[in-house]
Parts: sequence; structure tokens; C-alpha cells
Amino acid sequence: MVVMMTQQYLAGELSQLLAQLRAVATDDDSRRRIGDLRREAESMPLPTLASVAVRALLVADAMCWNSIERGDITAFSRQAAAGAALYEFGTCAGLLDEELGRSTGRLNT
Repeated sequence: MVVMMTQQYLAGELSQLLAQLRAVATDDDSRRRIGDLRREAESMPLPTLASVAVRALLVADAMCWNSIERGDITAFSRQAAAGAALYEFGTCAGLLDEELGRSTGRLNT
């Protein structure tokens, strides 16, 4: 029972963080991608949550770079905060590998 509850908590918390990330998206493509990831987090088995978290961080990273390129500091600030919360949760929940930044390219630049 405890394991099931923990799995449901992880999926629910990830879903909530994805909703927060979607709320600060500034383009339809990002909103669609995050919505798809949120549905996946809510409906797929626990082992897929790590993949969802990594892909969400990549979307957050792209959103931040897009905002910087447009000079939209307000959007960047909100997106960076949402991405940081997602990263912190993923790390604490054991969903993310410490090497994430090195393996995905732009996240550590």
C-alpha cells in the first residue's frame, strides 16, 4: 500500500509541476508538448516518470533559451523558476541522474 501511495504521489507531484511549467509557456508548441507530458505522467507506469521528467526539463530549457533570445526577461524568470522546481523534485525523487546536465547538452551551459 505504501509503495502504491508513493508512486501516486510522485505522478501527482510531477503532474502539478508540469501544469506550472505549462502556465508559463509562451508558445503553443511548448504548451502542447507539456500537456502531452502531463497526460503521460498521469497515465503511464512509474518507470516512465523519469523519462517524462527529463523531456520536460528539455522543454523548459528550450523555453528559457527562446525567451532569452527574444529578450523577454519576465518570461525567462518564470520559466527558469518552474524548471528549477521540476529539476529539484526530479532529483529528490530519484527520477534524474546527476549527469543530466552533461548528457542533454544545453542544460549546463
